[in-house]
Amino acid sequence: MVSLKKDGIILRKTTLDFESEGVLNPAVIQDNGKIHLLYRAVAKNNFSSIGYCTLSDYKTIETRLSNPVIIPEFEYEKHGVEDPRIVKIDHLFYLTYTSYDGINALGTLAVSEDLTSWQKQGIIVPQIPYKKFRLLSESQGKIGEKYRRFNKLPPTHNKNKDVFLWDKNVIFFPRRINGKLYFLHRIRPDIQIVGIENIEDLNPDFWKDYFLHFKDHIVLSPQYEHEVSYIGGGCPPIETEHGWLLIYHGVHDTIEGYVYSACAALLDLNTPEKEISRLPYPLFKPEEEWEQKGEVNNVCFPTGAITEGDTLHIYYGAADKRIAVASLNIPELLKELLQYTL
Repeated sequence: MVSLKKDGIILRKTTLDFESEGVLNPAVIQDNGKIHLLYRAVAKNNFSSIGYCTLSDYKTIETRLSNPVIIPEFEYEKHGVEDPRIVKIDHLFYLTYTSYDGINALGTLAVSEDLTSWQKQGIIVPQIPYKKFRLLSESQGKIGEKYRRFNKLPPTHNKNKDVFLWDKNVIFFPRRINGKLYFLHRIRPDIQIVGIENIEDLNPDFWKDYFLHFKDHIVLSPQYEHEVSYIGGGCPPIETEHGWLLIYHGVHDTIEGYVYSACAALLDLNTPEKEISRLPYPLFKPEEEWEQKGEVNNVCFPTGAITEGDTLHIYYGAADKRIAVASLNIPELLKELLQYTL
């Protein structure tokens, strides 16, 4: 087992309208000697925006803005901008988040040169109806039963509204690999991967071909009991000498509902579609009261990480209400992962 220290809660909701119901699932990045944290802030009726603060060290808030930095502006995100992740590639910050219009939840991109002024690039995942996804993806033979169970029309859908496949947890790798931009995304129950030359390549023809070869793009599938229901991306991949360290979330169903745990895997540095190893147990799971009780109980949802020497600090949403951090030794985690190579 990997030894890990839970450092506790670092950010809670306030009485400000935009974050009065909760703060959770932050994007975190180090830049110019500062730690920047962009977090999902929840207002009444579950409307989300993205708040911003800086840290003086990995667990101490230094400044915190009293207004969100990214708010819903367009029809596709009118019910909220959720669960940001961030990387810096070629001097440009890539902030991905889930845009929610009340029905559809889809991966969206904004970019910035200074972490202050953001240019929204719009939805970058496919806007594809459930039936078309199934027709295309099953051209190679039937996909897993869970794809059919998780990705079907909700029984109460509005027939006047387009209903698309939910495609969330879009997370870029923090550099180009063999000249390509890579990102993870999640169509339940697995984690899939995309490699492109430019963002503009993500057009309808690209996605049609992608789904015709859908099985080739699945990078991780649920394997162990703690992730048996479904999995999804967590923190942006961390480059190590042994591969891309991926901290993701795994979900399993219990009589008290879903339990979300933080998990760890390694992907190949040059061919990130290839899984090298995976921990057969959760890296950490809901054990503290503040992880077990909240807006959604029993949730540890990792979304951001920074490194300080050999130490990895993992930032996560705790019970969908507050933000906490956990720390571990990277060499120890890598040594443990390498015991479970595939």
